[in-house]
Amino acid sequence: MRSEKKITFTLDEDAKQRILQWAQQYEEVVWLDSNQYEQLDSHYEAVLAVDGLTSLVTDAAGAFNDLEEYLSNRDWWFGYLGYDLKNDLEALSSQNHDALEFPDLYFFQPKKVFLFSETEVTLQYLPLVADEMDRDWQEILVTIISEATDNQENSPLKIQLRTSKDAYFEKVAQLMRHIERGDIYEANFCQEFFSEGTAIDPLRTYHHLNAISNPPFAGYLKLGYHYILSASPERYVKKRGNHVISQPIKGTAKRVPDVAEDHKIQMELLRDPKERSENIMITDLVRNDLSRIAKKGSVRVDELCKVYTFQQVHQLISTISCEVDNDLSAVAILKNTFPMGSMTGAPKISAMKIIEQLEDARRGVYSGALGYFAPNGDFDFNVVIRSILYNAQKKYVSFSVGGAITAQSRIENEYEECLLKAKAMREVLEC
Repeated sequence: MRSEKKITFTLDEDAKQRILQWAQQYEEVVWLDSNQYEQLDSHYEAVLAVDGLTSLVTDAAGAFNDLEEYLSNRDWWFGYLGYDLKNDLEALSSQNHDALEFPDLYFFQPKKVFLFSETEVTLQYLPLVADEMDRDWQEILVTIISEATDNQENSPLKIQLRTSKDAYFEKVAQLMRHIERGDIYEANFCQEFFSEGTAIDPLRTYHHLNAISNPPFAGYLKLGYHYILSASPERYVKKRGNHVISQPIKGTAKRVPDVAEDHKIQMELLRDPKERSENIMITDLVRNDLSRIAKKGSVRVDELCKVYTFQQVHQLISTISCEVDNDLSAVAILKNTFPMGSMTGAPKISAMKIIEQLEDARRGVYSGALGYFAPNGDFDFNVVIRSILYNAQKKYVSFSVGGAITAQSRIENEYEECLLKAKAMREVLEC
């Protein structure tokens, strides 16, 4: 049983920086931030978890069974599910180049949890550190936000492409031939951007990325020398009580400064038959995934192809929900829905096989999920997109972007969409 303390508090940007600066003393840190974005089914403004008591770190083989066993200890668990956990669910493999070397799954049980609402913060500490609550909070309040001084860790990076433009065009052409043959009808094809032999200041980089993106599912994860700096706009799946919700994104359009022109682009996206068909196909896939674990007749589409506007892009998002039985485990829900359909294609298994053959880099954490399990059985995970991944030990920085390929795709347009999605990460790293 955790000790709990509630404190009246308003979370602003300075406070966020102090909180994360204070958290850097720990080897395990997860910060999840909604950025006050108005969204369906929001719960916390932000959550911080630090200082792992125990952890589960594993590769894909048997990972979900291991996770089921760990979650039998009903407490807070924070971490991520890597995309390659698909190999624990189906007869699939991951043989592509992997320079990041993240474990496929990593969760830790934090000694200290901070839950932020609009008007207060709730501290939940394990008994062995409960006497540190007041001291920790006072330390946070007086923490000085440090300015980076190491020029090496703030110099612009040289970003390289794992897949050349010519190779991208050829691979997408191959993918479209699979679609023409009827092997699949949609696939999410991704490419990696990377920089080797370079160091970054992860916290400074995260704050910059979050400031220019302001997404609803932002996240900062530090596990030793592995970092996830996420500006994700996409929810994978959330469970609250018996209610489960998933919100796939498919359909993207650029933002422009002119208000009238920006609104015009927004409306064109809403009506675009190609973008809508992408979204509807994945909505159907997610409906099918949820139907495996839902109470009969409870799966519903709450929003179909609704335009959500973010700092860099407009997106089409659908919201699918269902009700589940009380005794259904969190892992059972994940096993029947992972990976997020928006990052695979349809049919799901066939699409994953084909993109594994064509992509040049192992996805790892990218297009997996970052989030938490709560003591009461609830959970919430984003999709790890629009995110910078960093291995500080190897001094390797990476981000990946992708897009849905359908029979209606024009390869040049798909490539331009990838560059649009990469814009924020490049801006942060190359500044």
